[in-house]
Amino acid sequence: MAEGLLRHDAGEAFEVESAGVQPGTVRPEAVAAMRELGIDISGHRSKHVDEFALQKFDYVITVCDNAKETCPVFADAVQRLHQSFEDPPPPFVGTDEERMIIFRRVRDELRQYLRRFASDASTLRSENKNLE
Repeated sequence: MAEGLLRHDAGEAFEVESAGVQPGTVRPEAVAAMRELGIDISGHRSKHVDEFALQKFDYVITVCDNAKETCPVFADAVQRLHQSFEDPPPPFVGTDEERMIIFRRVRDELRQYLRRFASDASTLRSENKNLE
């Protein structure tokens, strides 16, 4: 969801990639929650961080504590950021609506956090350009 949100809300300012330390599948609840905002992530796939081992990043953002602890070091990353969000429950826990409530809440929390990040990063870029 984070990749879809950042691409949608600030994709013109960032090249966005996402990956996990234990990738699985893109959950149907995530697709449904994002569709409610008009964002289609149905074509996204869950990727492992190793796919990006040789890529350089300005920012590495982790959104769960497990990722923060086990994410490989991207030596060239200018800044590592972390904000922990609730990991939505597995498909066999709770009713469909109970899971969707959690997915919607996490989606909205992620969006708020990523919008703040994008705004702060854009401000820093502008300030740095003015110093040159």
